[in-house]
Amino acid sequence: MTVAGVLQILLYVAMVALIAWPLGAYMARVFAGERTPLHPALRPLERLFYRLLGVDESHDMRWTTYAASVMWFSAAGLLLTYALLRLQGVLPLNPHGLGPDQMPPDLAFNTAASFATNTNWQSYAPEATVSTFSNMFSLAIHNWMSAACGIAVAIAVVRGFSRGSASGLGNFWVDATRATLYVLLPLCTVGALLLVWQGVPQTLAPSATATTLEGSSQPLRLGPVASQVAVKLLGTNGGGFFSANSAHPYENPTPLSNWLQMLAIFAIPGALTHTFGRMVGNARQGWALFAAMAALFVGGALVLYGAEQAGNPQVAQHHVMREATSGQPGGSMEGKETRFGIASSALFVSVTTAASCGAVNAMHESLMPLGGMVALANIVSGQVIFGGVGSGLYGMLLFAVLAVFIAGLMVGRTPEYLGKKIGQYEVKMAMLAVLVLAVCTLGFSALAATMHFPSTPGEPAAAWNRWPGGAYGSADRLLGATCNNVNNAGPRGLTSILYAYASASGNNGSAFAGLTTNTPFYNLTLGLAMLAGRFLVLAPILAMAGSLAAKGHVPVSAGTFPTDTGTFVALLVGVVLVVGALTYLPALALGPVVEHLQMHAGRLH
Repeated sequence: MTVAGVLQILLYVAMVALIAWPLGAYMARVFAGERTPLHPALRPLERLFYRLLGVDESHDMRWTTYAASVMWFSAAGLLLTYALLRLQGVLPLNPHGLGPDQMPPDLAFNTAASFATNTNWQSYAPEATVSTFSNMFSLAIHNWMSAACGIAVAIAVVRGFSRGSASGLGNFWVDATRATLYVLLPLCTVGALLLVWQGVPQTLAPSATATTLEGSSQPLRLGPVASQVAVKLLGTNGGGFFSANSAHPYENPTPLSNWLQMLAIFAIPGALTHTFGRMVGNARQGWALFAAMAALFVGGALVLYGAEQAGNPQVAQHHVMREATSGQPGGSMEGKETRFGIASSALFVSVTTAASCGAVNAMHESLMPLGGMVALANIVSGQVIFGGVGSGLYGMLLFAVLAVFIAGLMVGRTPEYLGKKIGQYEVKMAMLAVLVLAVCTLGFSALAATMHFPSTPGEPAAAWNRWPGGAYGSADRLLGATCNNVNNAGPRGLTSILYAYASASGNNGSAFAGLTTNTPFYNLTLGLAMLAGRFLVLAPILAMAGSLAAKGHVPVSAGTFPTDTGTFVALLVGVVLVVGALTYLPALALGPVVEHLQMHAGRLH
């Protein structure tokens, strides 16, 4: 590792902390219904929405009603997105003539589920698959909806800790509206303008024509790129306008735009920890959560950067210099953008996988085994290393509940957190939410890894990758190709499958591109993993919050375990690592760990 690369990681965390303070305080005022500088312009629009939708903003919802509202809101968005994608051929703003052939039923379901769950997994090349209308109305709008939904749920969970003897968690429609108007709208507007300043296109023109070095003409796809990129980052959605995502010069033109994009990914998740501290009346509690997230992030980023900067030891056998010098970067530059280099690419990988975002500026398939393991570990941690907008906060709060429960067992006292007694119901709900991600990730991975291939004589493998005649065929056809779509056999192939389902269940959206997932089997199972990873986690989380809100606060005593100190931060980090290790270590050992050992033993070619 170079000193400059390490300092870049530390500087990034420091800047995220500086952003978290004012933005977190602002969001605390927004969701408390207090006046903000944007109220004169946005409050009339907010009231208009309530009148049009028939929403009583003073109505307080029980957790069951809040959860049902989340489900209905998301289901409506999913169905709308599916319909618009299938009908894009007859809708306007379609200059390239894209239609249902580019978006068959299985892919449309996968895409709709992906954007409804804030995953934004893309099993397709966007510039060759979806029209401008689909990008603007089917996908970009859903970026806002899913992000607002995640923020609203996080705020409801915070109210569960801050309220005493209350029956409700707030109003979902009010929280989602305020998240959209007061948080996402101003941030995305500023973000889009900054990206346009850096050279990101924002136009309804379908394409531009460039003259190549050979003197021929080449059309370049254009569209409203800046607005979609801004919300994909600030909403930790990650879905790109182009298949190369943030490695594409139209999405990420300069080193400055690259830095701004990384800051945008952590801005809201980091700030929500300070919002939490403000809302529970103790800012130190929020900074304790931030410190735990930052410690996990920095540790993983340094390991990932170290692995990429060290490169492949087998290269040294061919007398190729691996050390960084003033004239060359050293390490592993495969899959890295030469504009950004190893340190910035490694940092982006750490940020996007820790934040449940999935945007990429480098090829994750080309990561060193340990680098890929860190990216995978970030995802399977449970969306707690800053995580997605909202999901990172309520995910870490689940582990905070487990941490104080373990601390209570060690000292023989009833566990407490923020003055709330943590009982068996809350622990059961927390463990249920944690186990959902593990079951989805490992269960679907096992199914895909052990699937037998169709054995029809003489039929090419590519024939299994499409619906036969647009209709359902035999069971074998429905399953489609699975492991035979993995371009790398052995440990890397297993890692590719595990990464895909971890990314889907963890609502991340990034991928190892060595796995071809645009098949009926993968489109269906990945879509189901996304839905389960989002909504089967939200239900127990809101149930836990509803139970806590109904409890009164107990006074601090001599036996109360303080949860705003370095000791608690260390315990919280330890619980996250132990739970992750016990759950996923066997799978990681068979994938990236074995590949790393093989590489150093000289068995990789």
